[in-house]
Amino acid sequence: MPAHAVPVTLTASERKILKVRARGAKTPHRDRERALIVLAADRGRPNARIAADLGISQDKARRWRGRFAAAGLTGLKDLPRAGRPRQISELARAAAVALACQLPAVTGVPLARWTGPELLAEITADLAGTMSLTSLRRILADHPVKPWQYRSWIYPRDPRFEARAQVILDLYQGFYQGRRLQPGDRILSFDAKPQIQARERRHATLPAAPGRPVRVEHEYTRHGALALLAGLDVHTGHVFASTPAATGITPFTELVAQVMQRPEYKNAPRVFIVVDNGSDHRGQASIDRMHAAHPNAILIHTPVHASWLNQIEIFFSIIQKKVVSPNDFASLDELSATLLAFVQRYNCTAKPFNWKYTAADLHELMQRISEHQQQAAQLEAA
Repeated sequence: MPAHAVPVTLTASERKILKVRARGAKTPHRDRERALIVLAADRGRPNARIAADLGISQDKARRWRGRFAAAGLTGLKDLPRAGRPRQISELARAAAVALACQLPAVTGVPLARWTGPELLAEITADLAGTMSLTSLRRILADHPVKPWQYRSWIYPRDPRFEARAQVILDLYQGFYQGRRLQPGDRILSFDAKPQIQARERRHATLPAAPGRPVRVEHEYTRHGALALLAGLDVHTGHVFASTPAATGITPFTELVAQVMQRPEYKNAPRVFIVVDNGSDHRGQASIDRMHAAHPNAILIHTPVHASWLNQIEIFFSIIQKKVVSPNDFASLDELSATLLAFVQRYNCTAKPFNWKYTAADLHELMQRISEHQQQAAQLEAA
């Protein structure tokens, strides 16, 4: 390494933070670029190599490398710039943030959530002086607070939620009941996507053209609906599918039987089959049926409200975006043929999903939920 290149050594936590910034789809360009510079410096690359790889100047690579070496993650922030003194007092800024962090109903305002103009009107009514909408948004962005956005969530009602989810997460990491999986063990992820409608548009769909997106007629004629049953091999990424008229025990059992007849599953020591709690594979009865039909199969249910643990859901999101939407099929036969053709095409280049969520991540989440519940209980008691 050239003498002028400042050495950089990252801790595990710093490396994790910088990798998230480098991979984040919503990370600002400048933050992603700085993260990539530091990650490359940690690998011992000289400034010239970093600059060439990222298409930046050596001075920029040298500057952010040096700032990180001197001040860590804090050094990757922009330095304060000169400008006129602030016209909005710290008290007004704090009041704006405090109001944004309350639900409108708490303050007596009949809104579901704040919008920028509504929040500004409430603030200026309570504070002397004026504040522009741009200034308000800048103040909230400094924290950051976005009260006009919301995200839904659901509380895990299963008392054994973490224990049951950990079984699946451990499987994805290559362990079962505390022991590493045996050579030849397989993991399958099954689920159904019901009620996929065949909608024929009243007019033909127009392809994209320069300056014009694909155009789809809004009105359509319904030709019925079918279900897509699918199983994913977690280790290979290959998908097995069928398109019955509806979901149920029989279609599910038939698809599993087709898969289990293949030598790699029929002769496997154990085949772990991950399913949710749908009616076609619910409860102990489904476990007993599976064991009777396939003695080497172990059926594992996700906890209630935890279908996101089932990797086949990722494939369903892919097929929804690439095949089902915007939905223009003249018949159920055409819909079925298209779905199965996509599965075949997908399998030609299939790769396993890079699943990163672990049992440790889940435990941390459950701790945060528990702390939140305790704080809420204390506030109610007070």
